[in-house]
Amino acid sequence: MIVNIAGYRFVDLPDRDELHQPMLDNCIKAGLKGTVLLSPNGINFFLAGSKEATEAFLSHLESDERLAGIPIKVSNTDYQPFRRMLVKRKQEIISLGRDDIRPAEFTGPHISPTEFKQMLDEGEDIVVLDSRNDYETRVGMFDGAVELDIPSFREFPDAIETLPDEYRSKTVVMYCTGGIRCEKASAVMLKAGFEDVRQLEGGILGYFDECGGTHWSGDCFVFDQRVALDYQLEETEVVMCFRCREPLSAEEQRSEHYVINQHCPYCFESGR
Repeated sequence: MIVNIAGYRFVDLPDRDELHQPMLDNCIKAGLKGTVLLSPNGINFFLAGSKEATEAFLSHLESDERLAGIPIKVSNTDYQPFRRMLVKRKQEIISLGRDDIRPAEFTGPHISPTEFKQMLDEGEDIVVLDSRNDYETRVGMFDGAVELDIPSFREFPDAIETLPDEYRSKTVVMYCTGGIRCEKASAVMLKAGFEDVRQLEGGILGYFDECGGTHWSGDCFVFDQRVALDYQLEETEVVMCFRCREPLSAEEQRSEHYVINQHCPYCFESGR
């Protein structure tokens, strides 16, 4: 059984370059595979290996008080979902391209999955906003959520300017896969004049873990070889096109335009 762990924290890391090699050495020694992103403003990681290996990595994090106690999302697979081990030095752990957005200093308040579910159960007048990319929302999303139809997170600031003006005075609850994008997206919205912007703590995966699949339709896209998980955090039938990297549902895989390792309905029609 392979243990998959993921976590992030926005925190000042001026010694990013000094952290790089010891972290890579620790991961390789433990036998882990996956990716760690290090930037001057935080850490983001997705790793998989034995239980002992993941515990060794978490112990390494705990040795630095800035990285101690990071909330961890855990799931299991019967195979290794990553091909290699990388520790990358980046300018941002989630790319937005705006220096004025610093979640370690300013971000929207969090709302727990249980609180969010209660709002949905009671039919409260809120705007549920999906901050993910278009190919992710196509795989699955919360019922009635507003999607921005963006190809990348860098498009988020421009996309929210197209939202109806009445949303600016409403309660907006936004979500993403694990919560990291909403840390920045909520700050962007608050700076743009939206009055009450909250972010779903732990994202979709945190909601699945705490509340199951109530109010959710479809699966959740993830950025590894599993491609998508259901509300039980189990791998689903969704696959990724070898050519254009679009996720494909079971129905799309039955299309005459889907040929494994060659093309799918999306790249066939677009000529990509």
